[in-house]
Amino acid sequence: MSKKPTNPAFKVRAASPTIFRKYYERGDLPIAVEHHAIGNKIQWKVEIEKLDYHHYLPVFFEGLREKQHPYKFLAREGVANMLEHGGGKILPVIPQLIIPIKKALNTRDPEIICNVLEVLQLLVVSGEMVGEALVPYYRQILPVLNLFKNKNVNLGDRIEYGQRKRQNIGDLIQETLELLELHGGDDAFINLKYMIATYESVVLN
Repeated sequence: MSKKPTNPAFKVRAASPTIFRKYYERGDLPIAVEHHAIGNKIQWKVEIEKLDYHHYLPVFFEGLREKQHPYKFLAREGVANMLEHGGGKILPVIPQLIIPIKKALNTRDPEIICNVLEVLQLLVVSGEMVGEALVPYYRQILPVLNLFKNKNVNLGDRIEYGQRKRQNIGDLIQETLELLELHGGDDAFINLKYMIATYESVVLN
């Protein structure tokens, strides 16, 4: 029996080396890996609140395409830490985050996509008006999500975030879209619906 050909739209595209990796290898990032018996932690050499977010946050977002240790771990943890402590510094940097997000999603790599979805969820709730600020960029970040929305890729144990294991890329996309709508203001739903026709509002229903 001949094997069914794979849809080229889902073909994983090789991720190019990132600025994050280059900066880290040069010692230009204020971070190091702290090794512990129960797992690694990120060690900051400066207070996170004092970082130049316009410079560092886009660099860490670039690192979301990384799949190798320690780059993947440091980029993911670094982004989470910066979003947790950024407050009002995050909103002005949103336009600079769109290209790194788009590049990561365009790899079509389920592992990287799930990484970005988790970060998008953190980003949307990271500060006031952030959800609204993302609405004009839906056309750039949603096409790949539309492609994978109904693709129930079981990721098994390969991907683990915190205490939760994410089994299904379709579920994670749905969850992210709902958060975008809930935090995106009055124009969020119509723009989501325009890009993802099958999306149903969690606010209007």
